[in-house]
Amino acid sequence: MDRSVHTIAAVVLMTAAAPSAVAQEAAQEIRIVLPEQPANLEPCGTIITNVGQILSQNVVESLTVIDPITGQPQPKLATEWTSVNPTTWRIKLREGVKFQDGTELNADAVAFSINRMISGKITCSNIAKFGDAKLTLTPVDDLTVEIKSDRPEPIMPTLLSVVMIVSPKTPVDKAVNDPVGTGPFKLSTFSPQTVVLDAFDGYWGKKPEITKATYVWRPESSIRAAMVETGEADLTPSIAIQDASNPETDFAYLNSETTAIRIDAAKPPLDDLRVRKGLNLAIDWEGLAQLFGDDVKRASQMVVSGINGHDDALEPWPYDPEEAKKLIEEARAAGVAVDTEIKLIGRNGIYPNGAEAMEAMMTMWQDAGLNVKLTMLDVADWLRYLQKPFPPERGPNLLQMMHDNNKGDAAFTVPIFYRSSGSYSTVADPAFDKEIDEALAATGEARTNSFKAIFGKARNEVVADIPMFHMIGYTRVGTRLEWKPDITTNSEIPLANIAIKKD
Repeated sequence: MDRSVHTIAAVVLMTAAAPSAVAQEAAQEIRIVLPEQPANLEPCGTIITNVGQILSQNVVESLTVIDPITGQPQPKLATEWTSVNPTTWRIKLREGVKFQDGTELNADAVAFSINRMISGKITCSNIAKFGDAKLTLTPVDDLTVEIKSDRPEPIMPTLLSVVMIVSPKTPVDKAVNDPVGTGPFKLSTFSPQTVVLDAFDGYWGKKPEITKATYVWRPESSIRAAMVETGEADLTPSIAIQDASNPETDFAYLNSETTAIRIDAAKPPLDDLRVRKGLNLAIDWEGLAQLFGDDVKRASQMVVSGINGHDDALEPWPYDPEEAKKLIEEARAAGVAVDTEIKLIGRNGIYPNGAEAMEAMMTMWQDAGLNVKLTMLDVADWLRYLQKPFPPERGPNLLQMMHDNNKGDAAFTVPIFYRSSGSYSTVADPAFDKEIDEALAATGEARTNSFKAIFGKARNEVVADIPMFHMIGYTRVGTRLEWKPDITTNSEIPLANIAIKKD
């Protein structure tokens, strides 16, 4: 009889305790609402915002990370690095790290990940940061690997911050949607509606406070803001300025993003320098800036101030519609087919008020005498136009872009956009290639001055793009979270940095 009484009492106690335990567990779960659905979850594409914000430093980790204040590389999966000679770096790996599938991190696994990245068998956005450098990987011992390049890479430790290390069981010949890394979270679900990450019990580092993160996507800024306000979501990394109306939950910050339009300089009439200059001069920059806020800064180059190579003296293009019309008419008189339809390719959800900006710019270019038509694409289709090989049927086009360089050096920008072999480049100029290669191999003041000269030439002589603005980001953070954005937020949102406020 006593035993029955005790049994009943125990059941009652367990039942009473269950809601509390469930509530406590739920309290450590968060919901993040993004502007757009990721096209895939391939770790080799973490420089694409909607992939990096989910995977980077959560599911997959890099060899180094960049300090957002100093811009210097810091240890992650690599603990130290040594320059053996100008073309060879020796990397020491962290001991006792395991992938989420139980495989150990070692030199062979790192060599596998980098060889997968550079193989050309998958579309790899991250490799763009290396330009056309040829890399050779040599495991020295279990926790040491040497990386040899075909030219000097003085910032190799910084470049390694975009190398995401994946399990050696990952397929080498196809992009994956089930990434396995060494991060504090593992992928649980990826569907058209949501991505779910669960904490990885075997993580080598400090255990994060968050146990589960669910990602959803809504293209409308006002809906994302409302979801956080009502508690349906805890965080959205990007809202439009008109929705950033609550000083208690909304944070403005200077991010590392530069908005721009890439000009396909290989296709007539965009192969004519007068037309490319006219495109830059035809935009009412002051009026356009109203879409992005008072603190947004006009851009004259594709990197923000503070990045090695940024030239503070380089002036942005002014608004001069009459000069724009004059240049286009001069091109017409010289036989350039300026009436050819030019496709303006925008990307849905690329940044708040992005579609409105494209519509306004299209109208201004039409007023200047060009036949520009706007097409808005989802990220998967847009990527076809961003990266080589470009679609053969593309025709003359202008591509809406947002470039993120928070790594401290113009090497993450210049070869991608301006070298003939650059993943996003429409320029083919051997003399310019030589200047770029010399800058990439240089150090110190010579490196800085060389990059400044390249940005000056890109602005004044090549005119392969239309720099728009260095962007101000706006986020909304729910009242239960302890977290604020920084310069890296457009690239990654490390869940380990998010805490739940104590009652």
